[in-house]
Amino acid sequence: MHILLIEDQEKLARNIREYLELEHYAVTVAHDGKEGFEKAMTQEVDLLILDINLPGMDGYVICTMLRQNKKSMPILMLTARTKQQEIVHGLNIGADDYLTKPFDLDVLLARVRALLRRHCDEKNPLLSAGTISLDTNTQEVRKSGKKVDLSPKEYALFEFLLRNKGAVQDRPRIIEHVWGGRDELLFSQTVDVHVAYLRRKLGKSVIQTVPGKGYLVPSA
Repeated sequence: MHILLIEDQEKLARNIREYLELEHYAVTVAHDGKEGFEKAMTQEVDLLILDINLPGMDGYVICTMLRQNKKSMPILMLTARTKQQEIVHGLNIGADDYLTKPFDLDVLLARVRALLRRHCDEKNPLLSAGTISLDTNTQEVRKSGKKVDLSPKEYALFEFLLRNKGAVQDRPRIIEHVWGGRDELLFSQTVDVHVAYLRRKLGKSVIQTVPGKGYLVPSA
């Protein structure tokens, strides 16, 4: 699952990112409202965590514009504002949930899981390729019914490839969705290494290499 976090407090954003990544989520961070809005419009985002007080463009404007542009990802608003009318306003313009600062990261995780579960239930929470299945609700991967333990990044990579089954994904796009587009990884072999780990655990044929293009999970 790919989460976009738009939060200008760098320490808080780093803590949220690290915490969610431990729970198998891929997290992209933007510290500016305009940058965050552009990412929300151009990337495949499963959940948006959106601060309200942002430089460049505030969270209310971002939420309103995303809904006007038919973006349907769940939106969880973060803010220090506690007045009831402000909470109501956020929900009325399209936010799905509201969390006031300061908050416990466990509470944030529970809200994230609930929103993603609700969103996934509208689709199909079960993804599969041959004898391998992935349950996005429980985050369990099974091969021929037997549970396979994956690291957080292995899980995120496999889920991303499964969600795009049959379509080739190049390394920069994988980096963006699984590692949040961290520049220091763009020139490394981290994607190749994690694909090798997945093949070792799930089978050599589950992920195919398309020379000069990238990787894919075959559709059949």
